Amino acid sequence: MILDNINSPADLKKLSISELPAVADEIREGLFNRLTKIGGHFGPNFGFVEATIALHYVFNSPKDKFVFDVSHQSYAHKMLTGRKAGYFDDSRFSEDSGYTNPDESEHDFFNIGHTSTSIALALGLAKGRDILGEKENIIAVIGDGSLSGGEAMEALSVAGSELNSNFIIVVNDNEQAIAETHGGIYKNLKALRDSNGKTENNWFTAFGLDYIYEENGNNIASLIKVFEKVRDSNHPVVVHIHTQKGKGYELAEKNKEGWHWCVPFDRATGKPTGTFAGGESYFGMTCQYIMEKAKKDKDFVVVSPAMPMSVGLGPEERIKLGSQYIDTGIAEEAAVAIASGIARRGAKPLVVTNMTFLQRAYDQISQDVCINKTPVTMLMNYSSFDGLTDVTHLGIFGLAAFTNIPKLVVLCPSSAEEYISMLDWSLEQKENPVLILIPGNQVTHRPSDKNYSDLNRFIIEEKGEKIAIIALGDFFQKGQKLAAAIKEKCGFTPSLINPRFASGLDKELLKSLERNHELIITLEDGILEGGFGQKIASFYGPGKILVKNYGLEKKFYDRYKPEELLRDCGMTTEQIIEDIKYLAKEVWNETV
Repeated sequence: MILDNINSPADLKKLSISELPAVADEIREGLFNRLTKIGGHFGPNFGFVEATIALHYVFNSPKDKFVFDVSHQSYAHKMLTGRKAGYFDDSRFSEDSGYTNPDESEHDFFNIGHTSTSIALALGLAKGRDILGEKENIIAVIGDGSLSGGEAMEALSVAGSELNSNFIIVVNDNEQAIAETHGGIYKNLKALRDSNGKTENNWFTAFGLDYIYEENGNNIASLIKVFEKVRDSNHPVVVHIHTQKGKGYELAEKNKEGWHWCVPFDRATGKPTGTFAGGESYFGMTCQYIMEKAKKDKDFVVVSPAMPMSVGLGPEERIKLGSQYIDTGIAEEAAVAIASGIARRGAKPLVVTNMTFLQRAYDQISQDVCINKTPVTMLMNYSSFDGLTDVTHLGIFGLAAFTNIPKLVVLCPSSAEEYISMLDWSLEQKENPVLILIPGNQVTHRPSDKNYSDLNRFIIEEKGEKIAIIALGDFFQKGQKLAAAIKEKCGFTPSLINPRFASGLDKELLKSLERNHELIITLEDGILEGGFGQKIASFYGPGKILVKNYGLEKKFYDRYKPEELLRDCGMTTEQIIEDIKYLAKEVWNETV
């Protein structure tokens, strides 16, 4: 295997151009080996193999610096920079993250997992280089789908007007974001493709950038020629290449959206392997709810910043929704602001995405929605510790971030009935901006209220004594398990409370607990600092009642095993019982 002798880009340069297609074939075999067994980003990586080889053949990494947007197309780059064992040796898969990572290699400069960032980051490297008086090529790689993000457009504008030195932007145009592309810029990209880069209306040159088009984006020899042409340029230039997403696997070429990311699968059939939970899920329940709501209520509209599949809205569902669906492209800020306008006009917007991406719209939620008190409903998936575990995609910071915005009602349902009731109430009420967290655990069923207009009212699900367990959202079931363990091991019945609201306190209920409780335990699916439990602790601060908060540390966790993380944070039922026994002995002078 040729790759056996490639441990750095310098080794790649020893090969003739005619040998490079064989390297591409071997890289794809490495991708198949890893992705069929542990899953990951499929289409972006398969489509960018040839371009990666050509980039490393022409430029001199790490002196010349590559910044990959999202970096979900960086697997081939990793193989060519000394990390191929993470693709061919099953025992070493964990050594490589799914994104670029400076802790792994000197060839990586940023740990990136969100989109539309590469141009700005690389522009910063270029400006820093100029300030220091150095000479090297700075290359930003960005997919066409990422161009719809505001940060990308802002950085293009800066590059075209403020930088007069080497800066190369490679636009990887595969005609696809995760789902289909949305936005006016894609009409211009199509015109550029159709005219072989010669259309008079050129979005990039309008920004003041030089521009080169290469149709054969999966042809290594063609790419080498164009990269050699721009190497050591003394001004910013865009190299627009047309590629095939998922190239090398027919199923992925035909179904670009479905193969953007994959679970472990059988290569021959493309079908998932292993055991995957079937049956009822909040994911499926959400999609069904949206489709039924749209059919019954023509005032209802879904707004998605390029993440319709976060709630299961596939191509067929989006077609059925028609004008009741708008995709803003990768533009969370615009999605939230547009939803605020929709709500102000009297319609019923539902913004859907993943919690990790909503972080980018914090200002719009605060300014455009909450200050204006527009009744926007925002529905977030993957806000749980048990969801996405890559450091760039964690949803565990959402509670601390958003529960502290005034006027925003943050709801954490603990069952299927509560979830649907909260959605119904939020979309029909006209008083409050609402953020609802989709539960991250298995679907459970319990009766629920239908109306949540009495804000911040907690529910005592089981009355007891001595200890009150306040278990938020999808941690309510952990609270039930803990309550049962206390009964069994400590000999008394604790109170169990479902708070439902994460953004405010039921002060009357909390005050009542002081009469016959000595310890309050809070359980939450997020970081402790600035989170729900600390609000409870602050309320009880002046009094005698003890409060013990259980949640996650304020840390950037990466690729962890969820159950191990709970244990590390002392959050298993057994560990909490031991804490209770210790407190009883040391504080109450009791044995439980």
